[in-house]
Parts: sequence; C-alpha cells; structure tokens
Amino acid sequence: MGAFNVNAKEKRAQAQELFRAGYNCSQSVFAAFSDEIGMSRETALMVSAGLGGGVGRMREVCGAMGALAMLAGFRHPMKDGRDIDGKREIYRLVQQMAAEMRAANGSIICKELLGLKKAEGSPQPEARTDAYYKKRPCPEIIGRAAEIGWRILFEET
Repeated sequence: MGAFNVNAKEKRAQAQELFRAGYNCSQSVFAAFSDEIGMSRETALMVSAGLGGGVGRMREVCGAMGALAMLAGFRHPMKDGRDIDGKREIYRLVQQMAAEMRAANGSIICKELLGLKKAEGSPQPEARTDAYYKKRPCPEIIGRAAEIGWRILFEET
C-alpha cells in the first residue's frame, strides 16, 4: 500500500491545487501527470484546455474523464492506425477508468455531475469565488480522477 497511497494522494493534491489555481477540470488532472508522461506542465495545460467544462463548457463528458482518456494514450502509445491490440488496450483502460469514475461519482457527464438539466449555453466560465468552490463537486471529482488514473495507468502497469 505504501507507494500507492503516497503517490495517489500526491496526484490528488496536485490536481486539486491546479483547479483551485483557476485551471479547468481537464487541465487539472492532465497537468498533474505532466512529469509522468514527459511533457512540460505548460504544454499539458495547453493541450487539455479545450476539454474543460465537459468539452468546451458544453457539459458533456467530464473534463477529468477526458484527461484520463488522454493519459491512457500517453501511457500506452498506439501510433499505428492498424494496431488493433493497441486500440483494444487503450479502450479497455479508458472503460475501466470510466467505470470507476461512474461508481465513485454517479456519472461521467458534466451536467449530471453538476445537477444541471441542460448546459448553460454559454462559453463564459464562472468566476472562481469562494461560493463557486462551495457549490461545485469538481475538486472532489478531480481528486478521485487523479487517484484512479495513478492506480490504473501508473501503478498497476
């Protein structure tokens, strides 16, 4: 249990710290793993930015889940379009992480996680205030995603 607990907790804390610094859910999870995937934090923040808010704030698939899917591709690179075994492995990992995210959070859909009937319909992000953080389940969801990603992609493989 030793290394897993320490590293999973560190990843949780890193991802949550990034979120509290103003980054979106996808950026927070993905950039927390930048060292593990050999990418600068700056680049990780850039490539994951569009997945926040349930992909472009459309409130679809949770950005934290999107980050986990991207991390699976870095952890198990599939560079040949004909690599059926590689695709199967990536899909298996993503499905495993999605199942754990659903079990932990009740859904992987942003609007459902936020208790919304439909997306707000605006690209305008909300201001990060104390009230924002109090009403959002996102820090906890992001923390769980980081722990799940660490365990499945980096500890078990």
